[in-house]
Amino acid sequence: MLSLFQILLLILDIVWFIIIVQIIMSWLISFNVLNIYQPLVRQIWSGLNRLLEPLYSPVRRILPDTGGLDLAPLIVLIAIYALRIIIANNMMAFA
Repeated sequence: MLSLFQILLLILDIVWFIIIVQIIMSWLISFNVLNIYQPLVRQIWSGLNRLLEPLYSPVRRILPDTGGLDLAPLIVLIAIYALRIIIANNMMAFA
């Protein structure tokens, strides 16, 4: 059972990292450091968006419209952190 919790924590860490990469990449695109018209940048950007959209879309339906400010990644990061806490506490109970 302990290994199952460790696998779940690993998956949450990978998702956390992917979200952080997507956030940093969106900032770099917004400040014109990265050009979205370059094929590699476009492929990475669209791949990250397709990968993370199933996590963001339920959160975006619940959140009110904030204009240009997207709070969905922040909410998802908080939810991942809360899941990590829950899994870590339960892992201690099973150990």
